[in-house]
Amino acid sequence: MRAAFLDRDGVINVDHGYVSQWRDFEFLPDVPSALRRLQDAGYLLVVVSNQSGIGRGFYTEADLHHLNTEIAHYLRKTVGVSIAAFYHCPHHPTEAAGRFLKRCDCRKPAPGMIHSAARAHNIDLAQSILVGDNPSDIEAGRAAGVPRLFRVGSEAGDGEPVRGEQCVASLRDVPALL
Repeated sequence: MRAAFLDRDGVINVDHGYVSQWRDFEFLPDVPSALRRLQDAGYLLVVVSNQSGIGRGFYTEADLHHLNTEIAHYLRKTVGVSIAAFYHCPHHPTEAAGRFLKRCDCRKPAPGMIHSAARAHNIDLAQSILVGDNPSDIEAGRAAGVPRLFRVGSEAGDGEPVRGEQCVASLRDVPALL
């Protein structure tokens, strides 16, 4: 099984900063249809997202699970897309509280979420792709052994390119490149 590992904020939805409620969630243009094209091409869709807003006390894991349920329901109902799984990291090494204040192997650029998904869903990482909007997303994919790495958005051309990274304007451009 191959997968498309997808960051959430800035790739799937407009990054309004710590989005945790359906009323604040806004899909980026053409994302639902791009997800459908990835699914039709045989990719299992897996969301891997740093969510330090939990550790910072801005929202709870229950809030995030509810939002993920809403996202999945909307995509299934409107375009027939199934998100196989949502993975998130609630930790932050310096800006969180309590049990969330720590260095971990799940916060990107670490590959922990990708490895967890690969084990749980029998994903062949060598046949998979990752789409993110930050260098940390790309680094996580590379560290996990994902060979096709796409960075979206206006910052895609900024900074030092990460080995294997391909810059695209948005997620809607990715299916045509596979």
